[in-house]
Amino acid sequence: MPLETGGKTEALQEAPLLDERLFFAQSPVAAKAAPTNAEAHYHGHRERLRNRYRDGGDAALADYEILELLLFRLIPRRDTKPIAKALLARFGTLGGVFGAPVNLLTEVSGVGDAVALDLKLIASVAQRMLKSELTGKPVLSSWKALIDYCHAAMAHETREQFRLLFLDKRNALIADEVQGFGTVDHTPVYPREVVKRALELSASAVILVHNHPSGDPTPSRADIDMTKTIIDTAKPLGITVHDHIIIGKNGHVSFRALRLI
Repeated sequence: MPLETGGKTEALQEAPLLDERLFFAQSPVAAKAAPTNAEAHYHGHRERLRNRYRDGGDAALADYEILELLLFRLIPRRDTKPIAKALLARFGTLGGVFGAPVNLLTEVSGVGDAVALDLKLIASVAQRMLKSELTGKPVLSSWKALIDYCHAAMAHETREQFRLLFLDKRNALIADEVQGFGTVDHTPVYPREVVKRALELSASAVILVHNHPSGDPTPSRADIDMTKTIIDTAKPLGITVHDHIIIGKNGHVSFRALRLI
C-alpha cells in the first residue's frame, strides 16, 4: 500500500492560425506602408530597452522589463509591456511565470500556445543549467545549488510530485527521477520502490524531495511517518537517506536541519 505525503482560443474563418506570433506579423502590403505612431512608439521603446540591457545588464531592468524584453522575440509585432505586466500580476514572480503550466499561461490575454511553450522551453533550459551544476559533484557540498535546482523544478508545480536524488559512494548525483505525481496535497509513495530503484542504480544514498503546492513547506505528520518508513526499509540494505527536502513557493524545509532524521 502506498503512503501519503501531505479557451480562450478562437477559430478564424478566413485561415487557420498556426502560431499567434505570425498573427501579429505584418502582411506584405502592410509591411510596405509607413509605420503608425503606435508602431513607431513601441519600436523605439524596444530599442531603448535593449540599449539599457546592453549597457547595464539585468540590474538595469525591472522584472517586467526583463520579461518584456524576452517577449519581443516571441511576439514581434505587438506592444509586449501589457502582456509582461499581466503575466507577473497573474503569477506573482518571474519564477511563477516560468513555472506556470501551459494551460494557465494561455489564460493571459496575448499569450497563445506557441508563446506559452516557448516560455516553458526557457524554463527547461534554466533547470538544465542548474542541474548541470550538480551532476557528478558531491551534492552535500553543493547544497545551495541543489536547493536552487529543486526550487526551479518543483516550487511552482500545481500538483505534488515526489522526486528522488540517487547518490554514489562519493555522494555525487547519479540519477534524478520523479517517482510519482499526486494531487494538490498528497502523493502516493512506495518505500519498497524507492529502495528497489536505489539498488538498480547501485546507489549508496538517496535524498527525498517533494513539493507543497500550497507554498508552505512545513512537514505534515504523514511526511514524517513516510520518511521514517523509507529510512527503516533502506537501512538494512546499506542505503542511507541523507535528507528529505520539502519545497514550497515560500522556501524549503530540510528534515535533517529540523533533526527529524
